Amino acid sequence: MAREIKGTEQFDVDGLRQLLELMEKYDVREYRQQRGDTRYVLRRGLQATAAAPVQYLPAAAPVAAPAPASVGAPAAAAPAAAPASDEKFIEIKSPTVGTFYQAPSPGEPAFVKVGDTVSPDTTVCIVEAMKLFNKIPSKVSGTIAKILLTDGDAVEYGQALYLVKP
Repeated sequence: MAREIKGTEQFDVDGLRQLLELMEKYDVREYRQQRGDTRYVLRRGLQATAAAPVQYLPAAAPVAAPAPASVGAPAAAAPAAAPASDEKFIEIKSPTVGTFYQAPSPGEPAFVKVGDTVSPDTTVCIVEAMKLFNKIPSKVSGTIAKILLTDGDAVEYGQALYLVKP
C-alpha cells in the first residue's frame, strides 16, 4: 500500500495532516523518512492522560478572611470553596502547526468573537503553515466562550485555539 514519492513531488500540507492523524490513530510517537539529501522526522508529544472534556471554572470573587476565634484556640482548617460553576467547554484544536490569525487579512473583522454562535462548518480562524493559509472549521456547535490565542501566536498540532460552550 505504500506509495513511492518521486523526487519532484513536494510534501503537501494535506498529506502531512493525514500522516499526523494516522500517527495519532495508531499511537505512533515518531516517524522518519529520507528522500535523497532531505530527511523528515515527525514526533508527537507524550500525553499523560486520555483526552477528556476540559472544565474551566471562572475565578471566584475574593472573600474576606474570618476574624480569629480566640488567641489560645487552634484554628480549624477552612473548607474548600465550592466550584462557582459547573460549565463544561469543548476545545477547538489546531489540526496543524503554524501561525494563528483571527481574521482573513489585517484590518478585517475576526471570523468569530466571544459570544458568537458556531456550527461545525463555521470558519473560526486561519493557521498559516509554509505560506499556506488553512481555514480552520469549528467542527462543533455552540457559543465561543474564550479565545485562547492572539494574532501571530505560534500554534502546535492539537493545541486548543478556542473554548466553546455547547
